[in-house]
Amino acid sequence: MSEQHTPPGGGKLSGDRNFRPVRIAVLAVSDTRTYDTDTSGALLCARIKADGHTLAARALVKDDVAAIRSQLTLWIEDPGIEAVITTGGTGISGRDVTPEAVRPLFDKEIDGFQTIWHMVSYQSVGLSTMQSRACAGTAGSTFIFCLPGSTSACADGWDKLIRWQLDYRHLPCNMVEMMPRLMER
Repeated sequence: MSEQHTPPGGGKLSGDRNFRPVRIAVLAVSDTRTYDTDTSGALLCARIKADGHTLAARALVKDDVAAIRSQLTLWIEDPGIEAVITTGGTGISGRDVTPEAVRPLFDKEIDGFQTIWHMVSYQSVGLSTMQSRACAGTAGSTFIFCLPGSTSACADGWDKLIRWQLDYRHLPCNMVEMMPRLMER
């Protein structure tokens, strides 16, 4: 695991549970970045692997609703992908369309993610967190987390939120234990 070994917010890791790697895909959304210049996607890929998870896929698409939805739909339908983290396109400029592309795919939005994201982000960037439309939800049996495109925002998103909820040992609860139940009706 990366630096921090104690979950924030009063959580803890159970010594009675074995770690279960999650198969995670990373999608960078950008009109200007390439794989060589996508430092945020690279950071997420490195953190995913360092924490013992499986990097199931990585892609980069333009800030385009159809392109984002197309890639995400492929991954949502892929049983080999359990979670997706997007980076970029969550701001308020005219080209930032990730939430508009992703939210219609959600079966359920994880409202608490956005709340906690802003609490964490405020500690790093202060009032500028208001410009972020980071969001998360479930689509089929896949968790989707949409982070801003800055490398520091992705570090905060993984290190302080996502990594803990994708760790089966995290108590009092975590999203991994919910995975088998996402398709219940």
